Amino acid sequence: MCGRFTLTSSPERLAQRFGLDAVQPLAPRFNIAPTQEVATIRVRAEAGGRVLEMRRWGLVPAWARDPRVGNRMINARSETVAERPAFRTAFRLRRCLVPADGFYEWAGGPGPRQPYHIGLADGSPFAIAGLWECWSGPGDAVIASCTLLTTRANERVSAVHHRMPVVLEPEDYARWLDPTVREPDRLSDLLRPLPPERVVLHPVSRHVNDPRHDDPSCVAPFAAPASA
Repeated sequence: MCGRFTLTSSPERLAQRFGLDAVQPLAPRFNIAPTQEVATIRVRAEAGGRVLEMRRWGLVPAWARDPRVGNRMINARSETVAERPAFRTAFRLRRCLVPADGFYEWAGGPGPRQPYHIGLADGSPFAIAGLWECWSGPGDAVIASCTLLTTRANERVSAVHHRMPVVLEPEDYARWLDPTVREPDRLSDLLRPLPPERVVLHPVSRHVNDPRHDDPSCVAPFAAPASA
């Protein structure tokens, strides 16, 4: 799964990387957690191109009776996303990019789990494949939400966790966002793990475990003390 990620790149760099005309000011985020607002990019026909919008992380299907269902919908498995009722319509019609410059995974073990920060070897921002929804509830209640797609981990990430987010290649952004592409078979080849040589990872302190912590120390390399 992908349960935390980072986005610290400047708005100017994001605009250049993702082909945006403008990006509103975004504070650097070192520990983005589920149910928080995240940046998403989609094609909006009336705007004539790609737009960045903030959405709550945790997809709430339009048919949901209780929006709290989104708390369990932070990830969609790429292997089943085309069939699952919660995701299949959004997969066909409402795809987005979720910009990030790193994500966290926790290595299991007999003791407390060790968190790792994982990013691209060149340090550049990247796009996680996402889906979006807009839920309308009683009165004027509206929730714009999203989820992140995951796939099997590559050989490097699998040393920490067996899953990782689907990181799209820049040349695939247009196809992923194209609202006229509605057949799952035309998208399945994009839902693959990033090659292991493209990623780097390092341990970080368990400071990141608390979602209230959102500061540079979350991503700082951490050396565990040697055993006595």
